[in-house]
Amino acid sequence: MRKIHVIGIGAGDPDQLTLQAVRALRSTDVFFVLDKGEVKSDLTRLRRDMLDAHVPPGTYRVVEARDPERDRSAGGSAYSPAVGDWRSARAGIYERLITEELGADETGAFLVWGDPALYDSTLGILEEVLRKGAVTFVYDVIPGISSVSALVARHRTGLNRVARPVQITTGRRLTEGFPEGVDDVVVMLDAHQTFRQYADQDIDIYWGAYIGTPDEILASGPIAEAAPRIERLRAEARERKGWIMDTYLLRRNPEHGPDHT
Repeated sequence: MRKIHVIGIGAGDPDQLTLQAVRALRSTDVFFVLDKGEVKSDLTRLRRDMLDAHVPPGTYRVVEARDPERDRSAGGSAYSPAVGDWRSARAGIYERLITEELGADETGAFLVWGDPALYDSTLGILEEVLRKGAVTFVYDVIPGISSVSALVARHRTGLNRVARPVQITTGRRLTEGFPEGVDDVVVMLDAHQTFRQYADQDIDIYWGAYIGTPDEILASGPIAEAAPRIERLRAEARERKGWIMDTYLLRRNPEHGPDHT
């Protein structure tokens, strides 16, 4: 029976690999890497650097495939179908890689940024491959340090406050309004800097881009003061690297928030 490790590799720093992750790396015969193109080639390089640092040379091989393009212009009711099409295209690639590149008694691995359970598609795609029934395998999941954990650690703060909940959401959902019943909200996958629409409220922001990598950028403060600085830093970084990956925590002052009048 083929075996697959889904390994959370942290937010980018090779030192964030857990001992469990290192053991899984060293038990792997084939690493599957989806290439996102020249612009994001440093993401592939970071994965290879981790393997060089933790796995004896000559004990594994790396198989790369081109990541399918996703329709990022789709919005509204077209968003979910576009994501579904992209995931199905990925499932086809995963199925081919496992079938053609992994021997019947070998172990393969997918290296997942952050934690496989948090806003990542790998687990769902593997389940789709299994449902199709063309190839069989077993898989396990090794948790990793997410960009959310790394963000609050770098800002030396916590995710939640005493006896208060915290919510993790996306920029797309944040445009619909600040989540009800919470004052601490982590926002991921926000390409449009949605935090700007809350600049008139008593909210602090803890922002980070390329967290855990040598390009890491951090900024924090009341949104009204920090937003222009974050916009500038974000624009400069995107121009320099061609892409940006950022996460932020919004922390509302409960005494002055709109839900606490």
